[in-house]
Amino acid sequence: MKEFTLEELKQFDGREGRSAYVAYKGMVYDMTESSMWVDGDHEGMHAAGADLTVDHDDAPHDEHVLDFPEVGKLV
Repeated sequence: MKEFTLEELKQFDGREGRSAYVAYKGMVYDMTESSMWVDGDHEGMHAAGADLTVDHDDAPHDEHVLDFPEVGKLV
């Protein structure tokens, strides 16, 4: 499984045709195909290319929203 640093993860910001990846609890997920992530933005609250562990813990939904492909690990 590919390993991503935070700097590498930032490159997957979902803008200008790039894939939209987010990290959560050490895993990196590909949110590119999610209708909830448009141009790397999730409802004006979160941006792709980031570790959302702390933000997600405060979100009004549970972990099932991360049922998208795991593409790597955050190191």
